[in-house]
Amino acid sequence: MAEKKFLDMSPTQSLVLGLVSGVAVISLIGFLVLLIGGQLPGGDKSDAKNNKVVNVNTNANVNTNAAAQPEPTETVDVTKLGPVTDQDHILGNINAKVTLIVISDFQCPYCQRHEPTMEQIAKDYGDKVRIVWRNFPLSSIHPYAQKASEAAECAGDQNKFWEMHDKLFANQSALTVDNLKSYAKDLGLNTSKFNDCLDSGQMASKIQKQAEEAQAAGVSGTPGTFVNDQLVKGAYPYETFKTIIDSFLK
Repeated sequence: MAEKKFLDMSPTQSLVLGLVSGVAVISLIGFLVLLIGGQLPGGDKSDAKNNKVVNVNTNANVNTNAAAQPEPTETVDVTKLGPVTDQDHILGNINAKVTLIVISDFQCPYCQRHEPTMEQIAKDYGDKVRIVWRNFPLSSIHPYAQKASEAAECAGDQNKFWEMHDKLFANQSALTVDNLKSYAKDLGLNTSKFNDCLDSGQMASKIQKQAEEAQAAGVSGTPGTFVNDQLVKGAYPYETFKTIIDSFLK
């Protein structure tokens, strides 16, 4: 009798082996998906405990044309944010009916993608809206975000917050302290005053307060945008914001 080889199996044995192999492959794929995160891009999310941050994405509506609707939020309370005052950086009509409070991070790539949407809103709605900036640097995943926020605030002391804001987003891959000081020079700031402000951490407490208020108000990641009392979590397209803004203008 010829020696029976390993691959010379009965149909039943082949079926069983195939099923076992299939389950093993599916399990391995599932494990790898969980290991790399398995979620679609939309925003950088923070862990409110100890203000630590993990890189978790919150929605899939970045740079799309559909008027996607924001996901429901658990606990949202815009009154937890400090009131808008003349100490804020504001674009548009300070007495506008609709206020957009943008809670953002200069090193966050989703925040950078969010900026053209805010620019389009400012252009299209003019005096009907005001856009207010608040800082929320996610330092655990964005190591240059804190000093970038401080640089913008230090520039604001010389009435050039928005110029520095644009400069930082345009150069998001180069946000070292030396870079920040170079941008201040490019913008024609008093560099001695700016450098002292940046090196001393003069603006750190203001930024920390804004970040704590944002978390208390229900913001878990960046960008987060309050349209009056409604929070939009993530970099949603222009059409989404247009729908919300128009509902307040009726």
